[in-house]
Amino acid sequence: MTSQQLRIIFYEDRNFQGRSYECMSDCSDMSSYLSRCNSCRVENGCFMVYDRPNYMGNQYFLRRGEYSDYMSFGMSDSIRSCRLIPQHRGSYRMRIYERENFQGPNHELMDDCDNIMDRYSLSDCQSCNVIDGHWLMYEQPHYRGRMVYLRPGEYRSMRDIGYSGMRLSSARRIMDSC
Repeated sequence: MTSQQLRIIFYEDRNFQGRSYECMSDCSDMSSYLSRCNSCRVENGCFMVYDRPNYMGNQYFLRRGEYSDYMSFGMSDSIRSCRLIPQHRGSYRMRIYERENFQGPNHELMDDCDNIMDRYSLSDCQSCNVIDGHWLMYEQPHYRGRMVYLRPGEYRSMRDIGYSGMRLSSARRIMDSC
């Protein structure tokens, strides 16, 4: 992917119709470019798209491909913002904690985990520290349900990133095979 620019193209209407906007980085609010966004084409790379501005609301992971209708990948409303997921080569490390503010039992993940509660006997995952790599966490085991994108940094409370009341039950590394 070094020879090709990471790029996503958004379209106002379904099936790649209407006005379009090309994006090669993060975009916190699509409304300044398009009145709505109902389809997109990922030419290269991986992106998270959100149904609210400022990277809020429900989020969806998109890799190279065509998405003719925002409903085809589970969105309930049109795309409002997007975030480029940078390629990561190297190790993956994330420490998860049962309670907010890095409290309670904790475990370090270095690989995908399809069921955090079963594997580590945690009742919940309310905070984490992403040390290396980019991760997706899911509300249900086996990488199902709503997801949240986590890049390197400290997450003292999942409520701070808009996930109040959501139990995070599985985690997957975003590998550079996007």
